[in-house]
Amino acid sequence: MIRKIFIAVVGCWLLGVVTASAQVRWNAQYQEYVDKWSGVAVEQMERYHIPASITLAQGLLESGAGRSDLARQGNNHFGIKCHNGWTGPTVYFDDDQRNDCFRAYGSARDSYEDHSLFLVKGRRYASLFKLKLTDYKGWARGLKAAGYATNPRYADHLIEIIEVYKLYEYDNGKRIIDNGQQTTGGNRQGAEMRDVFMFNDRLYVIARRGETFRSLGEELDISYRKLAKYNERDKHDTLQEGEIVWLEKKARKAPKEYRNRPHVVQPGESMYSISQYYGIRLKRLYKLNDLTPDYVIRVGDVLKLR
Repeated sequence: MIRKIFIAVVGCWLLGVVTASAQVRWNAQYQEYVDKWSGVAVEQMERYHIPASITLAQGLLESGAGRSDLARQGNNHFGIKCHNGWTGPTVYFDDDQRNDCFRAYGSARDSYEDHSLFLVKGRRYASLFKLKLTDYKGWARGLKAAGYATNPRYADHLIEIIEVYKLYEYDNGKRIIDNGQQTTGGNRQGAEMRDVFMFNDRLYVIARRGETFRSLGEELDISYRKLAKYNERDKHDTLQEGEIVWLEKKARKAPKEYRNRPHVVQPGESMYSISQYYGIRLKRLYKLNDLTPDYVIRVGDVLKLR
């Protein structure tokens, strides 16, 4: 039985207010957006080295906390237009010009993934990846300097959002759960707890430095042998900081939204890391792709996920 944990991703829709003439003020609807998408932002941070605080702040600002027409009609939470050889679905809205072309996605999660790839692949953003994950101010100012947005106060808005909602705590691992309520800073009551996320209808956590299945099992009151089995690993392994650790048996395939969305292998990935990322059993991932365990994947390989 898992004790003293709370699922940190909550399904909610919301509306926020950010204006060019006033500082950001806390409101419940913005917080709901953070709660809904924080898990995805952390996943993207671990995968692409982009601060979760920056991803969340940009999502809030660019999408009106998920309520803009672009977000609702195109699942586009980051205002990314159709340039750079985009061949996917599109939607059109007036922006810098009338009837500007924007990228459209099958789901908001796709928008988060494409936002990460847009930054990773964009040469003008390359210098940002030399910054520390905790340097959200450097990232915010760097995005503005690189031309991500034309608003002269764009960096200021991002920084204000991050500080009002304490999004920086997602970057440094200090987000806590206290008595079933997500809290940040201030006077903390009770023991500090880690975030527990959900994807593919399974719970998972992000490993901390030096952790083992035994230490994690003791913290969460789960058999460390079961944890190792769920993650298809040896029970004596030391976990790597930032890796996904599933708290339940992984699924046989990815969620339905991945039916027509294969995974394109990126540098440094393995079949195991991909199976962990999507919460799919390793043997099943090989079977889905008619591969044998001795096959060595290559960058650019396309893998079915269901």
